[in-house]
Amino acid sequence: MGFIQIGFIDIIDIVAVAVLMYYLYRMVKGTNAPSILIGIITIYIIWVVTQVLNMELLSSILGNIIGVGVIALIVVFQPEIRQFLQTIGVKQRNNRRNNSFWRKVFGSDLRDEKIDVTPIVKAVTDMSASKTGALIVIQRETDLTITADTGIAVDAQTSVPLLENIFFKNSPLHDGAVIIHENRIVAAKCVLPSTRVKVPKSYGMRHRAALGMSEMSDAVVVVVSEETGAISIAQDSEIKRGIPHEHLRANLLRALRKTEQKKEDKVSEKAPEIPVPASHQ
Repeated sequence: MGFIQIGFIDIIDIVAVAVLMYYLYRMVKGTNAPSILIGIITIYIIWVVTQVLNMELLSSILGNIIGVGVIALIVVFQPEIRQFLQTIGVKQRNNRRNNSFWRKVFGSDLRDEKIDVTPIVKAVTDMSASKTGALIVIQRETDLTITADTGIAVDAQTSVPLLENIFFKNSPLHDGAVIIHENRIVAAKCVLPSTRVKVPKSYGMRHRAALGMSEMSDAVVVVVSEETGAISIAQDSEIKRGIPHEHLRANLLRALRKTEQKKEDKVSEKAPEIPVPASHQ
């Protein structure tokens, strides 16, 4: 028996499978999917063994189960598959936006410059002072129509009084997220996907939802904690917590890629990143 010949293509094949398995693990981490995958792998191994032992009847039964199982997998893992594909799309879009050539071709900078953060900053600052919980999603390129459909349509110009009234604790619309697109409040009381990543127990439901939305889209999400009034900004699967009022505008502009485009912004707006301990809410 000769030695197994491994060529350059075989190495690429092995690396590709390893990368695929890694992303598959990240996709199903924190769900019940690993148990299902173990069951599927077990059935597949038994099927291979029955073929080697020429157990035709059992091999045929297991083969049919595996054949139908492909369709079942698509149904069972539909949310995970969708999240995986959306994550790839968001990363590709972010890479395209960071490339100066593609920014000029697709005009991403112009889209960001249309966003007026003044009413958002003022409303968030006021709600933080009064410890009014809030969850504001600023839509960018990712279409959030499906998420907006989970809430109540508003379609109104973004303003401080409207945002504060929506999140007033006795308001029927306060429980959920507001989606803002091109300076208009599209919908309120929207349901956001919660993050599947393991986070500290100090994270509330709003922070988990904000992080989940940042994982599923390129939106910028602003959170006000109802318990402490602390302000957080989630973007690109990361969340910055405990942002001081005086640095909120600068951090929000930075998240929207505006501070990189407007070097003449005031020095007071160019605040440094604020490191926040995980225990601070």
